[in-house]
Amino acid sequence: MKAVDWDEKYRSSAGSLWSFTPNLFVEDRLASRLPGAAVDLACGEGRNAVWLAEQGWSVTAVDFSPVAVERGRQRSEDVEFVVADILAWEPEGPVDLVLVAYLHIVEDEFRSLLTRANRWLSEDGEVFLIGHDRSNIEDGYGGPQVPEILWNVETIVGWLDGMEIVEAQVVRRPVEEDGETHIARDALIRARARLDQREPS
Repeated sequence: MKAVDWDEKYRSSAGSLWSFTPNLFVEDRLASRLPGAAVDLACGEGRNAVWLAEQGWSVTAVDFSPVAVERGRQRSEDVEFVVADILAWEPEGPVDLVLVAYLHIVEDEFRSLLTRANRWLSEDGEVFLIGHDRSNIEDGYGGPQVPEILWNVETIVGWLDGMEIVEAQVVRRPVEEDGETHIARDALIRARARLDQREPS
């Protein structure tokens, strides 16, 4: 989808298109992490970025939808929201956390993005990835139904060659809808840069 398509999708929602609360794995894994500088790529309305800022992080949140970014700005003045194409955008300096949540694009673009993100990291910086796993089509609930843009843990870990893998697994996420609880399957990958193997920028 293009930025104009996402703008229309956000406009069609009377309230927030997504939850105001952070993703449960973002909250669980990062609640005890020492705050620093973070970037939230494809941030949407900023639910994760706002939560990170509330924990003390200095957050830059980037999305190509002006409508989503404006909604984020209305929610929090503590996050620097930026309208930009994440496939071309670059941070001004090193960051301690690169968060990518539910970004589903073709593999070549995603792999290129992660290669760039690795170069942005500070010495103890982390790439945190959470998205719909490919197995969710058959064994999970909701989410995109296009295998080509869904995530596979082993594939993504292979793209992170030279990084220290902190966590890489398929996780189960409860989804409440119409009074029922369904289980979605997400890919969760966390990796930290190994400076001795990082490509020169």
